[in-house]
Amino acid sequence: MRKLIPFLLLFFLMSCSTQSEKDQQLLDERISRLENGLQPNVQIQGEVIPNYNIEERLRELGIPGVSIAVINNDQLEWAKGYGMADSSENRLVTAETMFLAGSISKPVSAVRAHQLAEEGIISLDANVNDYLTSWNLPENEFTEKEKVTTRRILNHTAGLTVWGFPGYDKGDTIPSVPEVLDGKGNTDPVRVYQEPGVGWQYSGGGYTLMQHMITDIEEKLFPELMQSNVLDPLGMTGSTFENPLPSRYHRIAATGYRRNGNEVEGKWPIYPEMAAAGLWTTPSQLVLYAKEIQQIYQTRQDGLLRSKTVNEMLTPGMNNYGLGPAVTEHTFGHNGADEGFRAELIAWKKQPVAMVIMVNSDNGSIIQEIKLAIAQEYGLPGVEPVKRTYHQLSTQELEKFTGKYTIPGLGEVEMVVKDNGLEHRAPFAPEPIFLLPSSDSTFFNTNGGAYLEFIRKDDKISGFKFYGFEASKIE
Repeated sequence: MRKLIPFLLLFFLMSCSTQSEKDQQLLDERISRLENGLQPNVQIQGEVIPNYNIEERLRELGIPGVSIAVINNDQLEWAKGYGMADSSENRLVTAETMFLAGSISKPVSAVRAHQLAEEGIISLDANVNDYLTSWNLPENEFTEKEKVTTRRILNHTAGLTVWGFPGYDKGDTIPSVPEVLDGKGNTDPVRVYQEPGVGWQYSGGGYTLMQHMITDIEEKLFPELMQSNVLDPLGMTGSTFENPLPSRYHRIAATGYRRNGNEVEGKWPIYPEMAAAGLWTTPSQLVLYAKEIQQIYQTRQDGLLRSKTVNEMLTPGMNNYGLGPAVTEHTFGHNGADEGFRAELIAWKKQPVAMVIMVNSDNGSIIQEIKLAIAQEYGLPGVEPVKRTYHQLSTQELEKFTGKYTIPGLGEVEMVVKDNGLEHRAPFAPEPIFLLPSSDSTFFNTNGGAYLEFIRKDDKISGFKFYGFEASKIE
């Protein structure tokens, strides 16, 4: 018997090794299929659908690098980088390369607000001015009956201005958060422009207001509060909300790039609006946020947040936004767009799968193509290519739609002819939007497929409807 025990132990170890090698081979084959199975997000009927290789696609699109992480069955199944973190330094993207997460900072920051509510320190439905001590949101005619609350900030129904932030360059004078809120930085002041609760408008300004509320309450710096209460408990110990990015991270930080291939000034922007746009992280760390929220939702057991809180967080409201994440029938998550960076986090409600994709470019078009490949490989619902029909219009016909338009609460938009369609340009949008005609008055966004419908009055173009907004033509 004594001689048999070592033999059985050896047989067990060999079996485990063989199984491990087989599992790794299957995973390698899966990753290879993904790397060679990218398809365009918007697919025009009648055209041949190509398959792309990820490295070749990066070069075609002029995107320096991308990093991906996938959680499967509550484990980090794989994480991998492609392309260049910094072209001038010949530094490759790895799984440890840090990226700016852009607006994915919002749902992560929302966790701290929910924790304060769970602790009874705040009420999500109280006037935020009840908690602000060093600065107050000016009241006006829109706040006579309804107030700006944390709940409304979280789901973008607070009626606040300032869609997003362009960031600051190295060497710029960085404003304080109250200065940002008062329009003394490089954006308009954050103010109430419509009655809170009656409509939806995405507002990074609202999350910056929430950031200041949290620091007023706790009397500590926002990065410190987020590190100790959210990031470290999630296992995101190598992530930070600190802006400017501390020098200890510089050697592993990706450099941001413009669409034309130029580096962002100072290699990356600086965001004092940290809750809205300032998180530095890696896909393999950021996906841990998705894993935690997903596990709480699926198991109905308390974790970093209570199960009741997460259920409320993932209940979609106006425009499919919950209390932090965007929420669909099958998924929750958020995308991000900082200067020189694009990112997306998506997790499934019923399947134990989540992914994060991050690029160091203003061009994030490869993200959706990677999402499609992963969703197809893992058999996941809710992520499918958009099918559209192209309707050819002459240049003369396209010119009828050109000119300047204004969107209430956002600002001016310009439409110009580009190639066989139109380009939508706006200072508040992270990048121009290319539109192709699908009829004599309806166009679609070639990146996401959303329709834009032009409005005619007396046989002239008077405005358009797009993404739930209505614009009026002014020139």
